[in-house]
Amino acid sequence: MNTLELKKMANVVRKDIIRSVHSAKAGHPGGSLSAADIFTYLYFEEMKVDPKNPDAPDRDRFVLSKGHTAPGYYAALARKGFFPVEDLVTLRHIGSHLQGHPCKQHTPGVDMSSGSLGQGISAAVGMAIAGKFDNADYRVYTLLGDGELQEGQVWEASMLAAHRKLDNLVVIVDNNGLQIDGDVADVNSPYPIDEKFKAFNFHVINIDGHDFDQIRAAFEEAKTVKGRPTAIIAKTVKGKGVSFMENQASWHGTAPNDEQFAVAMADLEKAGEA
Repeated sequence: MNTLELKKMANVVRKDIIRSVHSAKAGHPGGSLSAADIFTYLYFEEMKVDPKNPDAPDRDRFVLSKGHTAPGYYAALARKGFFPVEDLVTLRHIGSHLQGHPCKQHTPGVDMSSGSLGQGISAAVGMAIAGKFDNADYRVYTLLGDGELQEGQVWEASMLAAHRKLDNLVVIVDNNGLQIDGDVADVNSPYPIDEKFKAFNFHVINIDGHDFDQIRAAFEEAKTVKGRPTAIIAKTVKGKGVSFMENQASWHGTAPNDEQFAVAMADLEKAGEA
């Protein structure tokens, strides 16, 4: 996809996020919206995956370490063709395969059940080590929240990733600056995020997580790195694309009511036209 096509798809993913969270009357729109461009790039440009064969041994792997942003993940999977787009409005409903956090037993395309913060990156490191053991050429990607970096397990996993020289692993941090309790810098500051990953011997790339040219360049650069993992620190806006949600911690885990839903969809319609 070219940059314009990626922007259009990301806008569709954002609409799907709002639609599914509104239907569920629960969920996490803020961090799903901030990561929508990353989800879109991974599934429509970067990753080697086949919706017709979601368990192909040579597929690239993705672990959503910040599992609460499942609405964005599910939207990308559905739009890629892993399951019907119509399923998205069943988010969190009884009997739906779309649980509040990703579950690999039920949802096609999900490589790891996640949601307990800090654990996803550990699973991704394990997958990358397995790839090295098997001399496989698949790559492993994992998306973390910046608040999630407060979990010690993240740094244990990072230490092992560098020790094992996992150049088949890309860690992406959605640095939208906000977590459920407010500004990450006030709750328990993870900064400087880039210098921390450098200290753990990662190759580090800082980008604007809403600029597809920068996103593309970062993932292409990661492919050239040998002998160590890559961390892409993506500066983003929580609630990106919805006027009243942007940069508001209160929209971390709140569903829009009917009136708010209408405003949000109108915002995204305007963005789509632009």
